[in-house]
Amino acid sequence: MIRNIVVVVLLFTSLAFMGQRSSSSPYSYFGIGDEFTANTVEQSSMGGIGVAFSHYKYLNFTNPAAYGNLRYTTYGFGLLNNDLTIKTGDDKQSSTSTSLSYIALAFPIGKSAGFSFGLQPISTVGYSLSNSSQDADGNTTEISLFEGNGGVNRFHAAFGIKVYKGLSLGIEGDYNFGNIENSITNQIADVSLATKYREKTEIDGLSLKIGAQYEHKLKNNLIVNAGASVKLGNDIDVKGESLTYSLTLTNTGGEFVRDTLADQNGDKLTAIDGAFKLPINTIIGVGVGELDKWYAGVEYENQDAITTSGLLANTNGAYRYGSSNRISLGGFYLPKINSISSYWNRVTYRAGFSYKNTGLLVDGSGNNSNFTDIKDFGISFGLGIPLKQLSTVNMGFEFGKRGTTDNNLIEENYFNFRLSLSLTDNWFVKRKID
Repeated sequence: MIRNIVVVVLLFTSLAFMGQRSSSSPYSYFGIGDEFTANTVEQSSMGGIGVAFSHYKYLNFTNPAAYGNLRYTTYGFGLLNNDLTIKTGDDKQSSTSTSLSYIALAFPIGKSAGFSFGLQPISTVGYSLSNSSQDADGNTTEISLFEGNGGVNRFHAAFGIKVYKGLSLGIEGDYNFGNIENSITNQIADVSLATKYREKTEIDGLSLKIGAQYEHKLKNNLIVNAGASVKLGNDIDVKGESLTYSLTLTNTGGEFVRDTLADQNGDKLTAIDGAFKLPINTIIGVGVGELDKWYAGVEYENQDAITTSGLLANTNGAYRYGSSNRISLGGFYLPKINSISSYWNRVTYRAGFSYKNTGLLVDGSGNNSNFTDIKDFGISFGLGIPLKQLSTVNMGFEFGKRGTTDNNLIEENYFNFRLSLSLTDNWFVKRKID
């Protein structure tokens, strides 16, 4: 009963967090925003690996085939706190944001299958940038303010099953949904009215992932794992409208709207209708370890360039997409799972690193001809602190750098603290004593 109450509380708490800004990154300006990797806290603490790894009580957002080994019902709830320092030339600025990482439930079906579903953000928009121009005397002649908020979430459902000895197969379906608002406010010196361009869009789309895992036990208690997942190509539809209007700005940042401006056709609202076309995403990995003792693995992810269609095809002059790839290495060590003499021997210690070419290319020159790859490197570690029975509190720490100050761009140094509660229980078991 207590566990059911906890799950209900976590569900309503997660809905509250869905409405909060969860990014302060200027790179969230591009595309559908600052994209999250779909990992649990346990996976993130190991550099993001998970395609080859499966366990009888852990969630796995990388490979649905892992649920073929699930033996316990697991509730998962994760939070992310992001401390971000932005550097451009000699200037620095820091910010902090907190957001929901995921809420999910997984349970076994018989002795050789498992099912999971949950809610998780996949991208977020949350930026506020300003740009000013000065004359020869250093007086400000023009100020532009760029702001955005919103994001995209996914509801996912996954099924995995053992089909032959150590071979498991899985399938996952996602429904992606969300909304994003972007605006540009421009004020020219000695002009009484400012102008603002604002666009609001709604986003939705479906996606499908298939996965496979193979596990082979050696004579010396070692277990060798291999895994692969393929997310099929899909479209994320973007629909909405934009408008431009004049306004008066107050000293406290307030707005008094004066008039909505019409375009050359006399329309005050302009329809936005397009799509991001996501190509096939492939992840492969291998690992070796001993059950509930230690594990080490490596995985590689690759995806071709994202393309756009409809009206979106003409709106990305300042950026474009190239192929993306990632390599991650990580693992865990558990001294003694049933230790009586030392509590810390029952703690799981995790570590890893990840290097990623995000696939985003940004032009900092302003002439749409000099594009720079945005890359990301992170080092992570974490703890799995045992509670009663098989439940755990998981903490993850990640230090990393994204972007560069070259080509008039922005370098981000980040520290991510992740926290999750993993409640593990038995379902569908007949009680011997009422």
